Amino acid sequence: MAHETSSDNRYTRGIAEFVSKLRYEDIPPEVLTRIKLCMLDSLGCAIYGADLEWTRIMQKSLGAVDTTRACTIWGTNQKLSAPHAALINGTQVQGFELDDVHRQGVLHVGAVVLPALISIAEMRPGMNGKEFLASAVAGYEIGPRVGICMGTEHIAQGWHSGATLGVYSAASGAARGLKLDVDKTVHALGVAGTQAAGLMAAQYGAMVKRMHAGRASQSGLYGALLAEGGFTGILNVLESEYGGFCTTFSRSTDRFKLEELTKDFGKVWQTMGVALKFYSCVGSNHTTLDAIRLMQQEQPFGANDVKKIVVHGSQVTMDHVGWKYVPQGLTSAQLNLPYCVATWLLDGDCFVDQFTEDKVADPERMKHAEKVEVHHDDAITAKGSKFRHMVRVEVHLNSGKKMERTVEAGRGNENNFASEADICEKFEKLAIKALPKAQVHKLRDAMLNLESLKDAGEIARLMQKA
Repeated sequence: MAHETSSDNRYTRGIAEFVSKLRYEDIPPEVLTRIKLCMLDSLGCAIYGADLEWTRIMQKSLGAVDTTRACTIWGTNQKLSAPHAALINGTQVQGFELDDVHRQGVLHVGAVVLPALISIAEMRPGMNGKEFLASAVAGYEIGPRVGICMGTEHIAQGWHSGATLGVYSAASGAARGLKLDVDKTVHALGVAGTQAAGLMAAQYGAMVKRMHAGRASQSGLYGALLAEGGFTGILNVLESEYGGFCTTFSRSTDRFKLEELTKDFGKVWQTMGVALKFYSCVGSNHTTLDAIRLMQQEQPFGANDVKKIVVHGSQVTMDHVGWKYVPQGLTSAQLNLPYCVATWLLDGDCFVDQFTEDKVADPERMKHAEKVEVHHDDAITAKGSKFRHMVRVEVHLNSGKKMERTVEAGRGNENNFASEADICEKFEKLAIKALPKAQVHKLRDAMLNLESLKDAGEIARLMQKA
């Protein structure tokens, strides 16, 4: 049976025009300030991620078959080809659930944009800091728009949005970094888009969940490099009625909003919608942890004081993090809401030191995780993707007292963004795990003053271990 498909690609081309024509001078100062802090945060996550079990396996396995020494594996003394570097570095950024999230677009943006873009800067000397910034903003703007177009149903259907949406951010940043024209940028998007894949079942303990962002970054890099050489992609990758990204991933012709892809370019900057994490777990858990933290400030209580905790949240919260906790490895622990609540109650924190293999099956954590109930709240779901992390948390104490707190967005969210001091502190705490303090400070200063950098390849050099 033949399928009809329109050749209309007004949205894909509209994205390509924005990406290709974006200049440093077009970007508002507040967006430039914000993205420098966001990128610094991502690089700290990546450097810390260099010495995790899953990234060590990737480094060793790919190093055994790749003899190219072109691009740095951040936080190590290893170099590989650009595509393998993008794969590993993206995995490192997303490797411990500490990196950014665009809540409405449902995307970890830095993890997909930066590995591809920095690989290009390292391979092609001469990209200055202003060009790097413009390229990064191009990447940060696009993936979230695809996420907003698709809505929360995308992840609810089982797609891991960081892997699927991320290819568009990665391809956009890489295309702008290579200075591709509009036509070639269309092809870059069309090559990257057909590689989109990633299943949310990976959250239940599999290491491969950590790899999804790196694979998206790699796919975006392939898209831009191949398009530069004249390779063609799907011209209407987002619009096609048959086999297009939006129709295929939504299993519909109407459960998405194409107009969101190019809406308010140059007026509304999605870069400003990126939130940062201060807990080492998936973003869907942060609002609950914040709610408990705020209630503890009003009346101190610990794990043994709690009879039960009831979390009312969106369908995404239910599906993504609200399942009964069963030990399945670190990945599962970092995504599971009851486990993270138990960890907070016991330790008073949920950062890197709280997530180790020996704690995954800790009887104390499992006992207190049983006290946590997660319920769907239709009213929260009805508010839409912008409020997908919103929770109403009830704490029932053994004393009979009941406390309640509603939190719409977590600490460091886009509407109450973290301070430069807090971001630098987090960056240094993470980066110091792999690099000397003096080098960490040089990297910090380079990122905060990117517009003055003569060669953006210096970023990679500052992340290379001696």
